[in-house]
Amino acid sequence: MEDIFRKIEENTAPKDSFQLTISNNTTDFITRFNPPLQLKKGKQYEMALLNLKTYYSFPNIDSTNNSFKYSPENGENWFTIEIPEGSYEIRDIDAAIKQQIRTNNHYDNENDKYFISVSANSSTLKTVLTLSNDGLRPTQLNEAHLGF
Repeated sequence: MEDIFRKIEENTAPKDSFQLTISNNTTDFITRFNPPLQLKKGKQYEMALLNLKTYYSFPNIDSTNNSFKYSPENGENWFTIEIPEGSYEIRDIDAAIKQQIRTNNHYDNENDKYFISVSANSSTLKTVLTLSNDGLRPTQLNEAHLGF
């Protein structure tokens, strides 16, 4: 039992942490730390990239993942939404989908409700896709297929 309490104590104790800022004006570079980073022996370390600021961009939406297919009529008719290739944040993907749903008049325009929304879960760093019947008037959402 004592070993279990020791492990709990180790896992819940405050962790050492530090932040590194690395910058350069080229795309390929090596950084040397002077003085070198001193890491304690016997400890486990993790590293995470929290932020990347760059003048260059790379698309996260391209022809392999820009298609969204949905049916507001129980599978009778299917509509495809295509998002142009680009570098999108999650809120931009949500806005692009909602704009095309508005164009197709597949939302509750009286209450400005949509049956599809895309948002972020900042705790898990994952995307959340929400499908509901609230935004549809006479028909209901039966199925949706995501390509991204």
